[in-house]
Amino acid sequence: MRIARGVDEARNTVLRRAALESTELPPAVREDIRRVFGAEMGAEEVVERILREVWEEGDAAVVRYNRRIDGVEGDLAKLTLQVSRREIEAAYEQVDAGLVEALRLAAERVRGYHEEQLRHAMRSFLDGGLGQAVRPVQRVGIYAPGTSVVYPSTLLMTAIPARVAGVAEVFAATPTFRDGTVAPVKLVAADIAGVDRVYRAGGAQAIGAFTYGTESIPKVDKICWPGNIFVTLAKKKVFGYVGIDGMFGPSETLIIADDSADPALVAADLLAAAEHDALATAVLVATSEALAGAVSAELQAQLKLLERRAVAAASLEARGGIVVVDELDEAVELADEFAPEHLCLHVADPERLAGRVRNAGCVFLGGGSAESFGDYAAGPSHVLPTGGSARFASPLGVGDFLKATGVVRLDAASLLKLGKAAAAIARAEGLTGHARAIERRLKGET
Repeated sequence: MRIARGVDEARNTVLRRAALESTELPPAVREDIRRVFGAEMGAEEVVERILREVWEEGDAAVVRYNRRIDGVEGDLAKLTLQVSRREIEAAYEQVDAGLVEALRLAAERVRGYHEEQLRHAMRSFLDGGLGQAVRPVQRVGIYAPGTSVVYPSTLLMTAIPARVAGVAEVFAATPTFRDGTVAPVKLVAADIAGVDRVYRAGGAQAIGAFTYGTESIPKVDKICWPGNIFVTLAKKKVFGYVGIDGMFGPSETLIIADDSADPALVAADLLAAAEHDALATAVLVATSEALAGAVSAELQAQLKLLERRAVAAASLEARGGIVVVDELDEAVELADEFAPEHLCLHVADPERLAGRVRNAGCVFLGGGSAESFGDYAAGPSHVLPTGGSARFASPLGVGDFLKATGVVRLDAASLLKLGKAAAAIARAEGLTGHARAIERRLKGET
C-alpha cells in the first residue's frame, strides 16, 4: 500500500481523486470488452452502444447482452425475462432458514429507521394560498447487481425506503447465472423487501430497459442502486429520460485512527472495504507511524485469510493507502476534503470528533461500530454518496422517492399586493404577455 506523510503529500497521492470517466479498467474487464464487442472500447463507448441497442431492439438486445456479457446459456425465451412467482417461492426452500430470518431482522431495522425518517420528511401543506403537495413517485426500478457476490442486503436498503415512502410499484432487474437462474437469496430478499417483479437483465442493458421500456420490462420513473462503472455511466447517460438516485462509483472507506485504536480491527475494516472490487478505495489516516506500521502488518496477515484476497489485494495496491498526520485536526481536514462514502472513527472520543465532520455518507463511531454493520443491519440505507459527492449529497432515503408540487391560490388581496410588482418584473424581462396576463386581473378583466 502507498504511504503518505503529511497533509500535502496525502492530497497529491493517496487522496487524489480521478474522474469516473478516466477510471482505468482492469485487464480482465478490457479482455471481456474485446470478447463481447470484438474491439478495444472504453467504458463510455460500451455503455452508449448497449443503451442505443436496447432503445432500438428492446428485449432482443437485453437477451443478447445477458448472453454475451454474463455468459447466460440456454434459451432465455423459455424462462422469460420476468422471474415467475413460482421461482420466488421455490427460492425460500433453497435458502437456509437462519439466513431468511436474518434478512427479516435486517428488514425490520431498515424499515423502522425509514419510517422514523418519513416522520421528518417534507410534508404537504397549504397556508395562506401557498403550499406544496408531496407525493411519492409511481414506479421505481432497482438494479440488483452481482452473481459472484449477490448483495441481497442492497435490495433491502433500496426497496424498503421506496415502499415506506409509498411508491406504488417497485421492480428489480438482476444479472443471472449462466443457466439463466437468479441467486435464490436475492429473490428471497426482494420478496421480503416488497419488490413486485424481478427481471433477468444485467448491467447497462438493465438500465436501458428501465429507462426506455421493452416488450417485457416496464419503463420506470426512477432508477436506484449503486453498481459497477458501466451501470454508473449508464445512469449518467439516461438521467433526464428518467430520475436516478445518484452517481455511485466504487465503494470507499476512510478510517481515522489514533493511538487508542486496535490495529487488528482497523485492518479488518480496511479489508472489508477492499474486498468489494478492485476499484474500491480503503484508506487509513493515522496519527502515528507506529499505528500505521502495526496496521500494515495486520493487513498482510489478515489478507491471507480472505476468500476474495486477490480482489482485496488489487484494491489496496491500486487505490488503497495509509496517511500519517501529526494530529486529529489534520485527519478531519483531509476527511472533509475527501468526503468519503464511509468514515470510520477509531479514536478515543468518536462523538466529539464526529461533531466536527461535515462531509461523509455515513459515520461510524468507535472501534465497535464496524462499517460492515451499516452494510447489513444497522438501519440507515447503505446506498451512500461516493466519489466526493458527500459534499452535497445524502444517503438514499425516503426523500429520494418523494416529489413536491407547488400549489398557488391567490385571493383578491394577494393579487393587489403582488400584481404591480410582478408585472413590472415581467416587462423588465421583455415578457409582455406575462405582464398583460397579470394586468388584466388587476383591472378585473376576464
